[in-house]
This record gives sequence, C-alpha cells and structure tokens, in this order.
Amino acid sequence: MNGRSNRFMQVLLALALLLPVAGEAAEFAQTADIEAFVHEGCPHCAKAQVFLAQLQQEQPGLRIVIRDVGKEEAAMQRLQQIAASRGPVRVPTFYVGEQVIVGYSAESGTDRLIRDTLAKHHSREFSVALFGHELTLEQVGLPLFTLTLGLLDGFNPCSMWVLLLMLSLLAPLNDRKRMFAVAGTFIAVQGIAYFLFLAAWLNLFLLVGLSRLSEIIIAALALFAGAVNLKDFFAFGRGLSLSIPQAAKPGIYQRMRNILQARNLTAAILATIVLGVLVQFVELMCTSGFPALFTRILTQSELDGASYYGYLLLYDLAYMLDDLLILAVGVYTLSQHRLQEKEGRVLKLLSGLVMVGLGIYLLLP
Repeated sequence: MNGRSNRFMQVLLALALLLPVAGEAAEFAQTADIEAFVHEGCPHCAKAQVFLAQLQQEQPGLRIVIRDVGKEEAAMQRLQQIAASRGPVRVPTFYVGEQVIVGYSAESGTDRLIRDTLAKHHSREFSVALFGHELTLEQVGLPLFTLTLGLLDGFNPCSMWVLLLMLSLLAPLNDRKRMFAVAGTFIAVQGIAYFLFLAAWLNLFLLVGLSRLSEIIIAALALFAGAVNLKDFFAFGRGLSLSIPQAAKPGIYQRMRNILQARNLTAAILATIVLGVLVQFVELMCTSGFPALFTRILTQSELDGASYYGYLLLYDLAYMLDDLLILAVGVYTLSQHRLQEKEGRVLKLLSGLVMVGLGIYLLLP
C-alpha cells in the first residue's frame, strides 16, 4: 500500500472514530480553550474545579468547558475518544491545546502545568499580517517571527528623524569617514539602549508572569499609541503626539552643532554617545507596543537564559536594519535629505495601523 493509500485509510479511520460524537465533540474542540472532564464525588475533581474557577476570574475571556462524565453521555464519549488516541485516562482529565493532562494535584504542580500549556497554545495562535499575508509563530518558527516583528518595529519616525538630520548636517563636510564614524556611533548607542529596553520588558514578564489584566493593560497602551499615531497622519503636529517634543528639538540641534564643531573625531564620537543616550530617553514615548508584545511571546516559549537574550539580540538587529540602510545610502551619496512631514505622516500611519491591530488582538478572548 503506497503513502497516498495509507493517508486515505487514516482519514477514513479518523472519520469513523469521530462520527458517534461529531456534534458534541466538535463543539468542545472548536470553542474551548480548556476541556475538563470530572465526576461528581471525586475529591480531586472538586479541587480542579476550584482552580478552574480561579483561572476564569483571572482571565475572563478564557473559554473553559467542564463536563461531568457521570451525567453526560456525550462527555464520556469524548473522553473515550481522547483515551483511544492518547492512552488510558481518568478523571479529572484536562484537554488543553491538543495536550492531555490527567489528574490534579496542586502539590505536584498540575495548576502550573495547565497554565504553561495554555500559554504555549495561545502563543502558537498568535499571527501578524505582513504585506497581505498572515504569519503565525507556528508556521514560520520563532527566529523568522522575531525578524518580522523587529523589522515592523524599526519604522520609528523619531529615530529616523534624528538620524537623517545628523546625516544631512554631516554631508556638507564631504568626509565619509567622519560621517560613518559619527552616525554609526549614534546607531550603535541606539541599538544598545533598545536592547536594554527589551531586556527590561523580558525580565518584567519573567518576574510577574502574564495575566489577563496585564494583557488588557498592554492592549490599552497599544490602542492609545496607535490612535495617536493615526491622528498624526490626519492632523500632523496638532494636539497630543508621540513624537520628539518641540521643546527638546533645540537641545538636539545644539548638541549636533557641538558634534560638527568638535576639535577631533574622538571628541565628536564622545559627544555623539551622549546625544544618543539623551535621544533614546526622549524617544521612549515613540516606542510602545512591539517590545511588550514580543517579550510576552518569548517568555511563553520557556527558553533558557542564553536563548532569551539571543532572541532579543536578533530582534534588536532587525529593528536597527532600516537605520543601517539609511546610514549606508547617506554615506555613499553624501545625502542631505531630511525626514519630510509627508514621509513622517506615512510612518505614523503604518505604525498606528500596526499598533491598533496588535491592541485588538490582545483584547480578543
């Protein structure tokens, strides 16, 4: 029997197993985040139900289905179906993200196992739209997903404005070496500062974990940032804006002039380092949503410490890629181009749409 015939027989067998409980079992599989099978009078089942009630309070959007196998024939059939493909089971049994967890004991960490399994399942469901295509973590893997989110995050009008301004002021000197050294130092400082920012989010989630409340808070911040950026597309410079404040710009201009007037390259680089650190603090309001979302997904992957920071570095490099390309083009052409209002509005629109989309995703149950 060839491979195609084998697959055909497997499909037939699967359909035969599913037919007796198609209606009720399909409802379980499609609507529940957690299926719990219990039996009245079982002490471990009673403790499991208390835990599930607490979990439901923590995450109101969670879909939990509890079935008593002693009272519902369909529930017993569903449990027997799981037993046929997974091995012997007993009550209580939990079906979470296609993983079977049998028995319940807080002392042995069953509650933690259920939480971790649920978190992994939700992280696999995460997706993001890129150029008309939907990418999921399960489809592309964590490395490529990290690169995708980092690239999307890199379209930051605040850092682009400062970098292009710096290149435009350095270009008339016609000194590519100095231009590359100064602007390259600025990008390096920005990259290091952003890595530390990502690490702070990561350690926050590792410390406090993730609850439904934290998801709602992050979603609210993302929706707020997205709404403000969308407002800037239609009413640029009017009202509240997540941009470098006008009051901070004279200080940035003055520090850039100090860099241009520095006696030697070493002094110029030192002044650039100071400017890069100060600008990063000013830019914090421009950077919201993506770092929290990415580190949230990362902590659910349960990696070792070195892997966590390896992915942060990969994300950071993707985030800085657009700045590196701007630097290369600017140095090669000695460009004096500055970020124009029209270009800034487009970046605001892109950032706003992505932020709103991420906020809505986090609010969905």
